[in-house]
Amino acid sequence: MIRSFVLRSGRMSSAQKRSYEELFPIYCINADEMGLIDQYKLFGNEKPLCVEIGFGMGKATVELALRNPEINYLGIEVFRSGIGRLLWEIKKNDIKNIRIIEGDAAEVINSRLADNSVSAFHVFFPDPWPKKRHHKRRLLKRPFTETLSAKLLPGSYVYSVTDWADYGDWILGELSLTPGLKNRYNDFAPPQEWRPQTEFERKGIKKNHRIWEIIFERY
Repeated sequence: MIRSFVLRSGRMSSAQKRSYEELFPIYCINADEMGLIDQYKLFGNEKPLCVEIGFGMGKATVELALRNPEINYLGIEVFRSGIGRLLWEIKKNDIKNIRIIEGDAAEVINSRLADNSVSAFHVFFPDPWPKKRHHKRRLLKRPFTETLSAKLLPGSYVYSVTDWADYGDWILGELSLTPGLKNRYNDFAPPQEWRPQTEFERKGIKKNHRIWEIIFERY
């Protein structure tokens, strides 16, 4: 399988490492050690489930979870520094509605999530893999978008944001060709005021990058 990420031996701060080691058993699941996700067992309730793919350092995840206690947030990430940071934020803010899976999002979603179980997928600033020879590594392409469609409940959505124009066009095209999905706005979506800015986004804006937002619904 061609992965949409490359694991590098990045450094973890002492706080991130400590949070990862101490809090992983409480808030995290290793994808290799789990079967089909039981949302009630994971969260203790059956509130709507939002899945965030690649949450980075998790700042936007934390803001959304604090604003929306009526929604459960499941973050999927492969980089332990980001997992450690988000775990630190969860403990600091006593957040009850975030859980984390460490693993490849494509594999987790395909094999660990039941069909018709997810209320939203958030994919904020995925790696654009700008070189043409690397386009095969892009996450948001068929058949993975077809998997996302199958996991969504009717009326639910997949929402992606990028600051790379070519990738924005790519995502729009792939989702448009995905059975079961329809564009909420016909073209690119207007800025969604409820979405927190990410650190990556702020850096892009300082470089005068345009932000492209795409929202498709399951019908």
